[in-house]
Amino acid sequence: MIIDSHSHWLPDEIISNAHFFHKGWGDIEAHAKAMQDAGIDKAVLSYPTSDAHLKLGAKETAAIFNNNVAKILKRFPDKFIGAAILPVDDRKLMLDELKRAIEELGFKAISLATSYSGIYLDDPKFDPLLEEAQKRRIPVFVHSQIIEPIGVERVKDPLLTPVIEYIFDTAMCIGKLMMSGKLKDLDAPLVFGYFGGAMPFLEHRFDATYQMLRGMNFVKDIGGQPSQFLRKIYVDTGGDRNKLNIEIAVSFFGASHVVWGSDWPAKKDIAASIEAVNKLSIPASDKQSILGGNLELMLS
Repeated sequence: MIIDSHSHWLPDEIISNAHFFHKGWGDIEAHAKAMQDAGIDKAVLSYPTSDAHLKLGAKETAAIFNNNVAKILKRFPDKFIGAAILPVDDRKLMLDELKRAIEELGFKAISLATSYSGIYLDDPKFDPLLEEAQKRRIPVFVHSQIIEPIGVERVKDPLLTPVIEYIFDTAMCIGKLMMSGKLKDLDAPLVFGYFGGAMPFLEHRFDATYQMLRGMNFVKDIGGQPSQFLRKIYVDTGGDRNKLNIEIAVSFFGASHVVWGSDWPAKKDIAASIEAVNKLSIPASDKQSILGGNLELMLS
């Protein structure tokens, strides 16, 4: 079974109130056909993050997205998996909407951004949500923040922002969760987009620098090597067609913590991103885990 961990769909009301997205992001028929053509059995529908909430409000944006995705789940009950967005600025509304999405609308996951106006997921405001996700054993899919990611206050560029700043907003989110101690104790699956940013490339630097700074008593004791805690997260492949990038992620996180994702409709070459997994020099069972088995376990 192939399950797409990273795909998007947006209702017209969000598209028309956001500055970046076009009608193609709301074409569920094209999405379903692309899945059929590529042999994909199921796909997670998560939120790509947008600025629609600035016009609509966080509560209304969440309701619009979740209500419209719920219609897709009813129409295609065996094809799509809903990841709900939540009004994270209000604790009660956030937990109420999570309960409604899971218990009434048929969602099986949560969709979060790496940061919200510079506040990352290590902030105590997110503790009730992560605790509830852990209690319910539902995965949390974390997408890079595209509105004011880290660095945008110094460099705002149509290419550099999505290529570099999105990646490092993801890496900073993971790093802050590690330094706060929350990765150490959290059991709910956290699935970060596009290999967890730069994390697979920072293993040695994290561990070596931590050891050096601990020797100077310059950094707090986090109870183990950074890489030990970073390996607790899950990462998706983000539609990457480069076999080497996937190999690096598998080498760091292990095949059991890497999941395939297309990043549809931002990236359309689904077949090539699946083939990149199939070309890996790892056991066939590990390839199947990446392509769907890991997510199937998470969602069961």
